[in-house]
Amino acid sequence: LRDMYSLFGEIIVEEYIKGREFNVSIFGYPFPEVMPIAEIDFSTFPERLHHIVGYEAKWDEDSFEYNNTPRLFDFDIEKSVLMEMGKISLQCFNYFSLRDYGRIDIRVDHQNRVYVIEINANPCLSPDAGFPASLAYSGIDYSGMLQRLMEYMKHRVKNENTSSSFNRSK
Repeated sequence: LRDMYSLFGEIIVEEYIKGREFNVSIFGYPFPEVMPIAEIDFSTFPERLHHIVGYEAKWDEDSFEYNNTPRLFDFDIEKSVLMEMGKISLQCFNYFSLRDYGRIDIRVDHQNRVYVIEINANPCLSPDAGFPASLAYSGIDYSGMLQRLMEYMKHRVKNENTSSSFNRSK
């Protein structure tokens, strides 16, 4: 750690949480909703690889990791754990003032304890990304997602302008 600090400056050290990984997409304004939760399937990973979605899994289309981390929407988990993931994700979304859309990445350990590993205020919106996939699984296609995003932004801006006008007139 000292060597890394001397080379790069301040660093963050995170504990690796062994368990299952889930992506919880949140969508909506003014009332954000939990969309279908996806699990990242690491079942084909050899033991030598940590079950994480690192650079290779996200961006290197020729890598083992990219080709072996499918997103699953049909998986087996206790309903109470699923509900806990949704509840915690909405709390994170609101606490960190995310707007219109976001994704919370979660780990669930072998004792079904839920850990937030990332709060993503701007998840990738490319057609093949996880956020649009979650919406598609719920029945909202890509153009529908974009249309709703525009509606949320217009609604939010209208409300913010109304609030600003009200505050200026005091």
